[in-house]
Amino acid sequence: MAVSVEERRLRLARALSLMGVLLAFGVVLLGAWTRLVDAGLGCPDWPGCYGKLIVPDDATALAHTPHAPLDAAKAWAEMIHRYVASGLGLLVIGLVVLAWRSRNVPGYPHRTSWLLLGVILAQGAFGAFTVTLKLWPQVVTLHLLGGLCVTLLFLWLSLQLRRVGTDAPPRTRASWPGGLWLLAIVLLVGQLALGGWTSSNYAGIACQGVPTCNGQWWPDTDWKEGFNLAQTIGPNYLYGKLHSEARTAIHLAHRLGALALGVVLLLVTWRYWAWHALRPSLILLLGLYGVQVGLGIANVLLWLPLGLALAHTAGAVLLVLAMATTVWRASSLSGTAPGQAGRNMAKEGAGPCVA
Repeated sequence: MAVSVEERRLRLARALSLMGVLLAFGVVLLGAWTRLVDAGLGCPDWPGCYGKLIVPDDATALAHTPHAPLDAAKAWAEMIHRYVASGLGLLVIGLVVLAWRSRNVPGYPHRTSWLLLGVILAQGAFGAFTVTLKLWPQVVTLHLLGGLCVTLLFLWLSLQLRRVGTDAPPRTRASWPGGLWLLAIVLLVGQLALGGWTSSNYAGIACQGVPTCNGQWWPDTDWKEGFNLAQTIGPNYLYGKLHSEARTAIHLAHRLGALALGVVLLLVTWRYWAWHALRPSLILLLGLYGVQVGLGIANVLLWLPLGLALAHTAGAVLLVLAMATTVWRASSLSGTAPGQAGRNMAKEGAGPCVA
């Protein structure tokens, strides 16, 4: 049987959205790698590198920016990140074109496609500000959150595209889970922001030892300075500018945030454990949280080795994707009995958590 043009476009959009999840995941990790090897200012300008689209030789770099000597390894790390991010932008444009051509298809997620384009454009701006504002922590943190948002939107678009052309009931506000789920989402977003703030202020090893911090349960901290969002624009923030007590406050807040998130995830699991079809997603969510805690402890005890630090970033992305798919599946349970919920999810075609 011949496949219609609309169906071919829908299949292509589904494939591109899944590809986008993987590519966005890679871009986030490349960004983390660039930062961890101190290559965030490997190219002192944007979008080129010393005025070129590829890393130039020493003489060209010196002539373009005399005050910023070229470190080829760091420059290539930064440019590779930009190249892959640009490819991600092209993929988003392709999805927007497909959304426009499918504008008459009932249930097609046009708004998500356009929102994704808006966020990816904002990410490009944050990428430029990261360089021009010399790793200003506020911008670096927002850039990380933006990367996670792009990854999440690709996943959300993929989940929505799976529903197009099916007899699944439309989603309404009433169908979304509330209460504990909302609290868990808020805490997760807050914890991601704290992680970005910890990293951008180089506070990853400000606390030594676990569970104590620098040999104390409550060490000397400077919360006002640690969370001063009005830091001066202009200085080079490579390696950070905060004193030790301020960095300790940031690190301690990240630990406390992880504890609060863990408690709420346990409450969510307890609340929804009766929904048998949701148990695999809940187990995965708790498992990823446990791995993240373990990686965080290992990073402290081993003084933030590159591989473990990258794994911690990867774990954060996976935790976001697991939360999104679990909330998506939980929304199918609202207003139904446990047995009926399982049948509804099977009818909707909800597979295992793809995170």
